[in-house]
Amino acid sequence: MNEDDILKIKNIENFTYNVRKNILYMALNAGSSSAHFGGALSIAEIVSTLFEGFMQLDKNNPKWEDRDRFILSKGHACLAYYAALCEIGYISKKELETFEKNDSNLLGHPVMNRDLGIEFSNGSLGMGLSLGIGVALASKLKKKNFKVFVIIGDGECNEGSVWESAMAAPNYSLDNLYAIIDNNSYQQTGSNKQIMDLKNLNNKWKSFGWNTTDLDGHNISELYNYFKSSKDIKGPKAIIAKTVKGKGFSFSENNNDWHHSVLSKSFYEKALKELEKNGD
Repeated sequence: MNEDDILKIKNIENFTYNVRKNILYMALNAGSSSAHFGGALSIAEIVSTLFEGFMQLDKNNPKWEDRDRFILSKGHACLAYYAALCEIGYISKKELETFEKNDSNLLGHPVMNRDLGIEFSNGSLGMGLSLGIGVALASKLKKKNFKVFVIIGDGECNEGSVWESAMAAPNYSLDNLYAIIDNNSYQQTGSNKQIMDLKNLNNKWKSFGWNTTDLDGHNISELYNYFKSSKDIKGPKAIIAKTVKGKGFSFSENNNDWHHSVLSKSFYEKALKELEKNGD
């Protein structure tokens, strides 16, 4: 790994630190159990690697036709999305305070607002990959080179529409499409094993014709190296990212109560101390 790569990884690590800090800030200000804290924390490194390391965007022209597209299919994890958009200058820190408030642009699920970098509305699970296929096809038909990144929850893979989309993408040879599965082993009401055992996700996606890779979803070096080399990978790409729900804080890691619990001031202060300690 050269010095340039080392610097980029360091920048992504700093970006991730700020994303987690923004997540805490929004969750505290919301005072709401619908903030979906745990599922946002599990994708912090993934979102940071994409937005800081790889996606081609222009904050002065958010509707630039050649921009890469990001679709958060597990829309309830939007705290991570908004946090990243703040770090790249699309959303102000002041606007983060409006999360889930009346008349806010930042609701509990993304509502399309391309001026703020929010590409699509997402709430009902299972829809994001279908959107991603349409956008990736449009890129091909328009002879553009932009890429499409879709984050899907592992529990979301219970939806039949995910597998219809999984079947379609290889049929259209969409090598500009990335599906990143947040494999944190939990969904709203319990573990995946209790509710619908997904077994080997890599084998499932591979059987549909995707080029499939298992990664540690919190290892920024692994994520960085994968995306850096991915342009040479043929066909649509599925990344099974092993993650920890509630990652980053002792009270929330692998604790499904934090799928949607209220972040109190005392928990906020505890989390901030842990974040600052781990960031040293």
